[in-house]
Amino acid sequence: MANPTAALHDPDTYTTGVPFELIEQLRAIGPVHWVDEPELPGLPAGSGYHLIIDHGPVTEVVRDPATYSSALGGTQIRDPATERDLHYVQRMMLNMDPPEHTRLRRMIAASFTPRAVRALEERIAGHAKGIVDRMLDGPHECDFAKDVAADLPLLTLADVLGVPAEDRGLMFDWSNRVIGFLDADYASSASFDAGQGTSLAREAVALRPSPDSNGHMPDPRGRDGMPDLYRYAHLLGDAKRADPGDDVMSILLAQREEDGGQLSVEKFENMFWLFAVAGNETLRNGLPGAMIALLSNPAAMAALREDPSLIPGAVDELLRWWTPVMTFRRTATRDTSLGGTQIRAGDKVVVSYLGANRDPAVFDRPDELIIGRKPNNHRVFGHGPHVCVGAHFARVQMTHLFQEVLGRTRAIHLAGEPVLLRSNFQRGVKRLPIRWE
Repeated sequence: MANPTAALHDPDTYTTGVPFELIEQLRAIGPVHWVDEPELPGLPAGSGYHLIIDHGPVTEVVRDPATYSSALGGTQIRDPATERDLHYVQRMMLNMDPPEHTRLRRMIAASFTPRAVRALEERIAGHAKGIVDRMLDGPHECDFAKDVAADLPLLTLADVLGVPAEDRGLMFDWSNRVIGFLDADYASSASFDAGQGTSLAREAVALRPSPDSNGHMPDPRGRDGMPDLYRYAHLLGDAKRADPGDDVMSILLAQREEDGGQLSVEKFENMFWLFAVAGNETLRNGLPGAMIALLSNPAAMAALREDPSLIPGAVDELLRWWTPVMTFRRTATRDTSLGGTQIRAGDKVVVSYLGANRDPAVFDRPDELIIGRKPNNHRVFGHGPHVCVGAHFARVQMTHLFQEVLGRTRAIHLAGEPVLLRSNFQRGVKRLPIRWE
């Protein structure tokens, strides 16, 4: 097979589904594979990277930041275009290493107080009910990805961030532009109507970038590419310092750093970016991915409808089967060896959560959806120091939404083919037409 890894790098591949057979062919050869980075539409040429597809080596990489750094080159496969852009991404917690990452993560964890967690869980249950109320109030067809799945993480994040609910559509557009920068439908997303939002939203949207004469948007990983997000975050931070609420971000802003000072404006803005974009996208695609899993496995859907108490335990298997975040990048800090492959300092090392979550050495019948699978040591939320801080709330959201959807319908069917995102990073679902009885 000539250049077998090319398809795994090409974002066009994933618009028709994941090539799991190719991953298994590569796994039979070894756990680590070199991937070239030729220039592709929307992607510049790169230096190439080591792709890690087995569960054990993936786990080894993500739990060892001293050897495999998140900060040296960021966590996306493509390199930041300039040193300025690299410096920009390094100021986000996602692209930090200990001890700086540890300090910020500790502050976030302290902001999720027991009282705040209880309040969020109650609101999530109410949001899920309200979303399904609206779904069932209309015709017996909808786009599950946009009309149902997209709104729950937005409403939950609005609660976490203290964003007025009427402004939540901003986060939909921001996520589209950042995560879907390779997809023409998402790259210039501007569906939010500022006239329906707050004064903060109107001031931010005035800075929303537009495509240039060639139809290209500025790089959303550079600060210049997201001026509306940063302006909104700045205004929101000022408002919360002046009039704190009981949301997590107000609690975070009130904390003191180790030097006794409050969280800087820059750190708050980058924290807001992380929550508003990364905190949205995994579940936004995990929910329709889980629905596709159930539509592909009607016996599992029937079992969950008959016994809703199985849903909380099934959530991790639904997430494993779909795996919304396909890859994450690290950069080697020193010469080392992984899975029998020599890796040099400065090499890009990309973990495939898709590969890890279908590893037959860890998961019995890995391609099957087994809703009672135990143990389920998947890597959907990462592992080690960068394990997702919102994993608990993602599970709570998925549990409540599927309890509502399955508990209030007799049957659900596809009403058309799913439309998938053009991306080699996020396993995204743009449209999922369904009908129900």
